[in-house]
Amino acid sequence: MGSADGPTADEPDGGSRKTRDTAVSERRFRFLVAGYAVSSYGTFLNMVALNLFVYETTGRALAMGLFMAVRLASGFVAGLVVGGLLARFSAKSIMLWANVGQGAVMLVLILAPDSLVTGALMAVSVVIGACGTLFMVALRSSIPEMVGEDRRAWANSLSITGRSMAMVAGFASAGVVVSLVGYTAAFLLDMATFVICAVTVALLPIAGGKGAGSEAGAAGASGASGAGKGEKEAKSGPRWRPVAFLALAAAPGLGLMVALRGVDAFGSSSHNAALPIYSTSLDASNPAVFVSAFWCVWALGNIGAQQVIQRYTQRTGKTVGALGFGYGTVVMSAAFIAAFAGFPLAVTAVIALIAGAADGLTEVAYTSHLQTLPATLRGHAFGLSATFENLGFGVGMILVAAALDRFSPLAVVGWSHGAAIVVAVVFLLRVAALRRAEPAGPMGRAGGAGRAGLRKEEAVEGRPDRGDRDGAEVSRG
Repeated sequence: MGSADGPTADEPDGGSRKTRDTAVSERRFRFLVAGYAVSSYGTFLNMVALNLFVYETTGRALAMGLFMAVRLASGFVAGLVVGGLLARFSAKSIMLWANVGQGAVMLVLILAPDSLVTGALMAVSVVIGACGTLFMVALRSSIPEMVGEDRRAWANSLSITGRSMAMVAGFASAGVVVSLVGYTAAFLLDMATFVICAVTVALLPIAGGKGAGSEAGAAGASGASGAGKGEKEAKSGPRWRPVAFLALAAAPGLGLMVALRGVDAFGSSSHNAALPIYSTSLDASNPAVFVSAFWCVWALGNIGAQQVIQRYTQRTGKTVGALGFGYGTVVMSAAFIAAFAGFPLAVTAVIALIAGAADGLTEVAYTSHLQTLPATLRGHAFGLSATFENLGFGVGMILVAAALDRFSPLAVVGWSHGAAIVVAVVFLLRVAALRRAEPAGPMGRAGGAGRAGLRKEEAVEGRPDRGDRDGAEVSRG
């Protein structure tokens, strides 16, 4: 226990050794995030460049929609299978081959003759959609093993910051890159970003994935009998599907949390589709200006929120948890609705900043909460979450596109994000009810850390299987 909890009389240097190990793991994770940010830049660059290339190649807007649909469908399927893959392979191998696959398919597109370009584009949409989900789930589910349970919120915040900065750079430079050097050079640059990330992953020791079953014994000791069953089913091959739902069925509050994430993705599809239309109504001669400015300000809010969260966790040892996720979703959805209400540009900029900050808050809270699950179920939960998100966004894009032909952007965004607000309120009421139901006294909230058989991380971080509290709980003092 001394080496885990700090130095003792027998181990005077235990604290310094732990500090050194933490510093090493954090330095390695920073390098990984740097590689991830580079590949994320490539992802956002190709979201613009590939859509433009599809439209120029086919001359049909329907082809762009089909390309996006295939990409989302691939991510949907990947979310269902990634939990089983993490039970059989290491997170490092999944992240490595996800980047290799994306780089390879971009090379195929570059080398494809004109007669095979359409087929190559479909291959790109399948591989990019699936591999993007595989990499994201492998990374997020393995963060506790990479940096430690007590640093997972910091790691989540850092990775989200890197992705947000990459998004701004990718969207801002895509038009310039394509117009100055052409599609082939843009695709080569995109391929290079995946190669860089693959090399980064290959050079770093990355924990997680295969071997996570070692936690089964601890999970059984804590009373989570479903975890042991989940481990057996995770390794049994054809029965991987129930394991993903077991991860949520064992934690009703967490299941509602994932459902809210899917509804939030549905809402996100509305503002993504409505922004170009709304921007055109503001300035028909140059609609891209408002869209670009909006996302840049949104990203600044997101990055600013990550800096605040990192400093908060360093100072207090706490992070933002389930309640923060619920309240953040309400604020974010309300801000996106207000962004289409026709306020002056200065006010809209403030609204976009708030939306970005709330989005960053919910991202850290949600990811940190799922990471409190036992490792045997964590990959399945993240995979199922990715499936819900892809489903919500994909269905939303179809319905929103149809609705925007008849209704105003404000109405469509209001309905879509309004649904997210309603589900978020239900989630907050559920969390409040679970907390009120938790008994007080030595065996309740005050004395829960001393419960017999409770693992150390559960004592510190609450009971993720209850779905009502975790280590990311907001301080009420």
